[in-house]
Amino acid sequence: MDAVRAQPAEGGPGELVRQARRKQGLTLVQLGELTGYSAAQVSRYERGVSPLTDVTVLRRFADALGIPSQALGLTAPPEARHGRVIGPSAAYPRLPRPRVAETARRGDGEDPVRRRKLLVNLAVTAAAAAGAPILPTGKTPGEDAAVGEVLVARVRDAMLGLHADVTVPSSAVLRTDLARAFTDFHACAYDSLAVRLPRLICAAHARAGGEGAEDDGLLAQSYLLATRMLIKLDEQQLGWMAADRARQAAEAAGVPLLIAEAARQLAVLARKADWHEQALSIALAAADRLALRGGEPTLAAQRGLLIQSAAYTAAKTGDAAGMRELTGEAAAIARELGPAAVLRNHGGGFSPATVQLHLVSAENSAGDPSAALTAARAVAPGNLPSIERRARYYTDIATAFARSGRRDDCIRALLAAEHHAPEETHARPAVKSLVSGLLVSGRTTTELRALAARVGVLT
Repeated sequence: MDAVRAQPAEGGPGELVRQARRKQGLTLVQLGELTGYSAAQVSRYERGVSPLTDVTVLRRFADALGIPSQALGLTAPPEARHGRVIGPSAAYPRLPRPRVAETARRGDGEDPVRRRKLLVNLAVTAAAAAGAPILPTGKTPGEDAAVGEVLVARVRDAMLGLHADVTVPSSAVLRTDLARAFTDFHACAYDSLAVRLPRLICAAHARAGGEGAEDDGLLAQSYLLATRMLIKLDEQQLGWMAADRARQAAEAAGVPLLIAEAARQLAVLARKADWHEQALSIALAAADRLALRGGEPTLAAQRGLLIQSAAYTAAKTGDAAGMRELTGEAAAIARELGPAAVLRNHGGGFSPATVQLHLVSAENSAGDPSAALTAARAVAPGNLPSIERRARYYTDIATAFARSGRRDDCIRALLAAEHHAPEETHARPAVKSLVSGLLVSGRTTTELRALAARVGVLT
């Protein structure tokens, strides 16, 4: 707990607040928005009409203006993450060369690529012999559902260092590969991403460990993308590992946007672990950092994404009013930035359309499918910035339909999601759960059974 010291700073806390506000060019109204008070109340605090002695009030002004805790007579709070006090973190250590795994692969006398091809051919032959349909891509209905498992396994092995010596390409080549990995993610091309993302993580680690290598945030961005993918596939244990490495790599690079995005993903994982108070603290504290208060659209958009994350957490706690208030704050930032999506590679982009899409998910989480469907009617799927976001839209309204007992509408929404992003729809645990629920809760149609086979919950 913070404690007010007996000897306040010279000039009084109100005067220090006024000086800091003026130095940063903030009006009374703007500071009031940052702290949650009216402009008149801020003025009363500054002039000493209302005494600034309450610890909570002092902390709000200190955080909003970046005033050191001690200057306002407060003890400095210990740094805490996920409910635990921690010390300063060091840069992520380089992974050792995986000699054992490498020897095992090279010494088994068989080419792993050839072995994988043989296994795939055997699977296709067996499926054909059993009368299972082969898709035009050469895949059986269940194979798309397994793509997510392959992606997770390869990312896991890359994170554990279970790979042979990596040839480190130039920075330009790595950045091109990163851009292509983001393109795969936005297009829900899991097959391609399963090859590209693990390779990128390995190369970024090897490059970061080289002598004289400049830390330009590429390792952090690789881990941020991996974290988003792992969260989507409900792989929370690996997600924590990736998110923490992303945080450390972002802090080492010193890039405010990457540091803030790492905080957002940690907040998402904390929420999924039901650590709601911690999730709110992580997201809102990151949103209020001075590093995001420049005039650049990307900084404002990242603040909006963090506030959205806090809104979703409020929904999970049942605080629908708080969720809508925070979503309104994010929407105001998006309107100010304009209709075009900003930060497409962070959280799927930030725009009025994506904030509205987020509201659909949040209303579902708050337990109000009717409100979710109302919010969905205000979303034009064509205005969403990627296939991945459109698939999310149809999955979210499918969830709302399912909770409203509208089975046929739910199935149609899932088929629309599948049409836009088959690999995404077939691999996501959230979709599997929806389809499983439909199978056991009512009549089973040929259409539903076919969908269940494609997502791998019915064989």
